[in-house]
Amino acid sequence: MRVEEEKSSRLEVNLDWKEFLSRHDMTWTTRPMTWNEGAFIGNGLMGAMMFGEEHRDKRNVLRFVLGRTDVTAARKSGYSPRIPVGEIDLECVGWVYQPTEIRVDLWNAEIKARVVTTVGEIGLRAFIHSEKMVMVIELETSEGEREAKLQWYAEPEVSHVLKNADGPNLNQYIPDIQVSRSIVDGVHIGVQQYPLGDGCTTAWQEVEAALDHRVCYLTIQNGVSDAVKQDAADLVRQTAQADLEQEVQQHRSWWHAYYPQSFVSIPDTLLEGFYWIQMYKLASATRKEHLIIDNQGPWMAPTPWPGVWFNMNVQMSYSPVYTSNRLEMGESLTRALDANFDHLIANVPEEYRHDSAGLGRSCSYDLKSKVVDETGNLLWICHNYWRQYRHSMDESMLRNGLLPLLKRGVQYFIHILEQGEDGKLHLPPTVSPEYGSFKKMTVPDCHYDLSLIRWGCETLLSINDRLQLEDPAAERWTFVLDHLTPYPVDENGLLLGRDAPIEFGHRHFSHLLAVFPLHQMTGEQEEERKLIHKSLRYWTGMEGDMRGFTFTGAASIAAAIGEGDEALQYIQTFMHLIKPNTMYREAGPVMESPLACAESIHDLLLQSWGDKIRVFPALPSTWKDVSFHDLRAEGAFLLSAQRKEGRTAFIRVKSLAGEPCRLQTDWLDTSAIRVIGEREVPVRLLGGGLIELDLNQDEEVVLYEGERPDSFVIAPVPAVRSLCNYFGANKPWRRYGIPFPVS
Repeated sequence: MRVEEEKSSRLEVNLDWKEFLSRHDMTWTTRPMTWNEGAFIGNGLMGAMMFGEEHRDKRNVLRFVLGRTDVTAARKSGYSPRIPVGEIDLECVGWVYQPTEIRVDLWNAEIKARVVTTVGEIGLRAFIHSEKMVMVIELETSEGEREAKLQWYAEPEVSHVLKNADGPNLNQYIPDIQVSRSIVDGVHIGVQQYPLGDGCTTAWQEVEAALDHRVCYLTIQNGVSDAVKQDAADLVRQTAQADLEQEVQQHRSWWHAYYPQSFVSIPDTLLEGFYWIQMYKLASATRKEHLIIDNQGPWMAPTPWPGVWFNMNVQMSYSPVYTSNRLEMGESLTRALDANFDHLIANVPEEYRHDSAGLGRSCSYDLKSKVVDETGNLLWICHNYWRQYRHSMDESMLRNGLLPLLKRGVQYFIHILEQGEDGKLHLPPTVSPEYGSFKKMTVPDCHYDLSLIRWGCETLLSINDRLQLEDPAAERWTFVLDHLTPYPVDENGLLLGRDAPIEFGHRHFSHLLAVFPLHQMTGEQEEERKLIHKSLRYWTGMEGDMRGFTFTGAASIAAAIGEGDEALQYIQTFMHLIKPNTMYREAGPVMESPLACAESIHDLLLQSWGDKIRVFPALPSTWKDVSFHDLRAEGAFLLSAQRKEGRTAFIRVKSLAGEPCRLQTDWLDTSAIRVIGEREVPVRLLGGGLIELDLNQDEEVVLYEGERPDSFVIAPVPAVRSLCNYFGANKPWRRYGIPFPVS
């Protein structure tokens, strides 16, 4: 091995972001007809979904179904669920016809459309301001559509035809809503008040810029007081009086800073497009200063789940945040956990509140959810908190946020553990999430809970060592690890719990949590690897009650043991379950599965758990060319790498925190590995492609094997043209390479 010193810049990023993302813009050549294929925009709190309706009485309508995440209705019992807030509709003079053209411009986070009707055309641009709670809809009309209008409807006023387009909403609580309207200094105000005094306020104003050019400014505010109404009117008026193009540039500047935080390009153009739409969706659904990503995101639709679910949904929604180097998005979760610490304590029985905390299955944003027999949810959320820390190495977050919460989460389990005659610590019957839910099944020594308490104790001991706390509870955590009963196993692999095999289809990977996402079972030993693979194959082979997140979990499990081809099969299967606009629904719309699939794609390219950073750990054999830039690994490292013609061309590693760096590569000839740095960085070659680097904070090196490449360039992988702009409208024929012209 040779270490080279080089002072000049080494890594070139050859990337035109606007051009690159444009190949993945969502597109429609006819109007979208349902939520499943609607064009969506959002700013982390406020959102809108644009689609139409086929009913003959509404063929002239393009709906902007509005949402604001924090609008909930208090009830006399139960948590406060989210409530629909209505819509603003573009009511054309003629029927919306073909060839209407609609595009979600990812780079600029806006909808652009040419709406063709039976009497004319309307040019449309819409966006939700990235820095303000304001939606902007700009219209340019032909003479025949000059009388087209934008009309706001409160939730109770929405046409029965539109409201029930996907079937009547029988599952969701909708309160009695009292609607009042007024005009304040030229701004229209619509107030929707709920029975216990809460509600929401919508304000809008339309400005005529020219005879055929109008701009509508709209905001939704949580609350119904006079002060809220005045603030809403002021915000709309001030934005309407400002220079529109300056507002546009301010809105775009946030997104133009957001996307380049990392870069991924893969040879599967369809999956590449799906991935980048998830990055767009993520930042449309939350921001660091806003609320947790719930089951809906800001695109409210009829649902049986108008709240926040913690036995998988939240955890998986945040899963792509860490590797994608978008940690600010993850702060909405950690902030919520910190802010509701007292509520998490109150969720456990009173006799445990002096030292414990917990979290039930579902609730509103206050995290008030009593723990009954689904006991592991808080610890799984703590694992997300741990990932946020490990990817940032922010010790104040560790000491002041995660540590006190994790100690309480583990302590609750210590209270309910029982020592059996075998000397082992056992768990009473608890729920393995999503298995036999309608039967209210519980199992003793549930894998879900065993894996989480084991992870929790190991992590507490690690924190205790790192912060040199000498916590007296460390002895108790060690005792638990030494005496905790092993994971139940039978001839088919890992069980749900003691004497509890999977006997029918199980959509959740709750019985495999030790493999993913906890990575306690690593498969690095051949016997364990065979157990993991057998468990995975048996689980998926049961079929039955399988869902989108079944296949994203299976993909990440396969990737964890290096089965890239199998992981890709699970991902490709999932692609058949998503909706044309990459949304996902079961009995109602849910956010987590597409976002979790973005993490599954990460797991093919980069994994960092345990004490290793794994570069290209599970690439499918068909993926010969891959590039990624500034993906983030545990220990606060930024990784860039290129795969070319089936061979890893180079890897760039940058340390943001000066942590130890162990890099697993596929370069097995260690004598041929070269390292370029600004100094002679200490390097240890441990065999099998494993490399240790001693990097200082903010120091970086580039590694390659054999002959030095002419350059180290990160650039997009060439796209398959027929698969560009695949999402938006339903275009299944594109998958088969039919040579349609593509915009």
